[in-house]
Amino acid sequence: MEIYKDLSNPASKEFEKLLNNQFTKNTIEEGKIIEGKINKITEKFVFLFIEGLKSEPVLDINELKSMGLAKNIAIGQTISVLLEKIEDKNGDVVVSASKAQKIKGWDKLVEAYEKKEPIMGKITSKCKGGCIVEHLDTGSLMFLPGSQISDKPLKNIDHLMNEPQKFALIKLDKIRGNACVSRREIISTFKKEDKAKIIEKYKVGDIIKDAEVKGYSSFGCFFNVNNELDVLVHLQEISYSRVSHPDEIFNIGEKHNLKVISVDKEKLQVGCSIKQLSPDPFEHIENYELNKIYKAKVVKIMDFGAFCELEPGLTTLLHSSEISWIKKNISVKKMFNVGDEIDCVITEIDKTKRRVAISHKLTKENPFEAFEKKYPVGTEVDGEVVNKNEYSLFVNVENSDIDAFLHCNDLTYLENGEEELKKFNKGDKIKVKVLEIKTSDQKIRVGLKQTQPDPFDWFKDIKVNDIITVKIVSTDNKGLIVRPEECEMDFIIKKNQIAINPADARTSRFTGGERIDCAVSEIDFNKRKVTLSIKLLEELQKKEALEKYGSEGSGKNLPFSTLSEDLNKKNKK
Repeated sequence: MEIYKDLSNPASKEFEKLLNNQFTKNTIEEGKIIEGKINKITEKFVFLFIEGLKSEPVLDINELKSMGLAKNIAIGQTISVLLEKIEDKNGDVVVSASKAQKIKGWDKLVEAYEKKEPIMGKITSKCKGGCIVEHLDTGSLMFLPGSQISDKPLKNIDHLMNEPQKFALIKLDKIRGNACVSRREIISTFKKEDKAKIIEKYKVGDIIKDAEVKGYSSFGCFFNVNNELDVLVHLQEISYSRVSHPDEIFNIGEKHNLKVISVDKEKLQVGCSIKQLSPDPFEHIENYELNKIYKAKVVKIMDFGAFCELEPGLTTLLHSSEISWIKKNISVKKMFNVGDEIDCVITEIDKTKRRVAISHKLTKENPFEAFEKKYPVGTEVDGEVVNKNEYSLFVNVENSDIDAFLHCNDLTYLENGEEELKKFNKGDKIKVKVLEIKTSDQKIRVGLKQTQPDPFDWFKDIKVNDIITVKIVSTDNKGLIVRPEECEMDFIIKKNQIAINPADARTSRFTGGERIDCAVSEIDFNKRKVTLSIKLLEELQKKEALEKYGSEGSGKNLPFSTLSEDLNKKNKK
């Protein structure tokens, strides 16, 4: 013990020096990667010797097998392990070779990411949104997004599976230990070098021949040039006329000449124009006149119309509503083909909006105006039923292109119109009368009943309070159904109009088939309405009797049962 008291003793100094050297050599700390020497190998475990530890760390042989190291290990060989715990609750040292490998691999990935160097890896499996890539050097797993597999869409990537290839590290999360790689960036890097050489060949003002339409978006159209370069023609550089979308003008696969208007060597982009290949047609738009016929070339067919060229660069829309006078919802594809030259009339020129509107139907005579001249309102014409719906017929008139409208209410005077409509079928020949022509609305209305005698004319000489004879057709709770003699129309005498005396206003008094007299209480030729009344007849007869005789009568059971009382009142006055 004396040796430790006297530190100036040479022996004490030598001991202190040896002790310090030993601690400096073995810096054992948890969480660090250290080298262990294989001391013993069994069927299940590998025993390591690490200087400075009080016991031998043990590795599970299965862990080394999963890492692919079990076949290559030998006694005396060193292996890197992560010291997780110097002593656990059982007093054992806990180490891990796989975790040490991952940490070393992550350090290499961080180094490659910071230096922007590519790494070697292979795609081992597919997952949601992309693939899993294994780092060849360390075995670390990384994520490859589907969008970063290639610079063009790939339906099948089986040929890329388990093939060693380069990847670029595009994202590292040091906290979570996640890495994201890209194969597309490696491909694009090689292509950029080639693309730079290609772009060197183009200069502003060059004319590119036969560039092929590859695709389009809302801001322009993409063209493929000689299968080596894709160029953009912006929406504003497509045509001097207003274009809402490139698909109004182009079809995929078409070929057009382009003019180079910009070259960006940094972004490796070439901008082109189509409209600048020709002079601005709006500079001499005064040469075109409104309501004059011109030739136009169909260049694009859409569901809503066709785009036509009056001259190169001057494109205008022919709307489907301006193609035909007769046909509605017309199919433009059945009328025209791309390349057809058609006649058109310019209906509008707007220099501010750089827009020209045309019409094809105005080059032909309006068939509705011609119809009105040939068949004015009131003319009877032959027709054929060509269509039918729940309330009307459509009648083709005189084998023309015009179909007239015939409402069910204009089929008959006598029967219910909807019931009468059921009797007609397509192909039926009928004679109709032109009732109305609306040229502006392109509508013609005809009637069938107007070609027949109107039974309502029976009342043309009848006035209110006139007395007529009718035959009772039937009775019901509402009143009497009657028909005037030599008239084909039926009318109703309501129950409250059967008699003055409420007790006599009974439909049961009549059995049907009787002929009775009644008075006309209302007649309206415009509405074709007539109201008949027995009660009114009694009132008229009663009034006549009072004026003619002025004496008390008898017979309380007669319709004039109150006549004596009325006469007494008159005498008192």
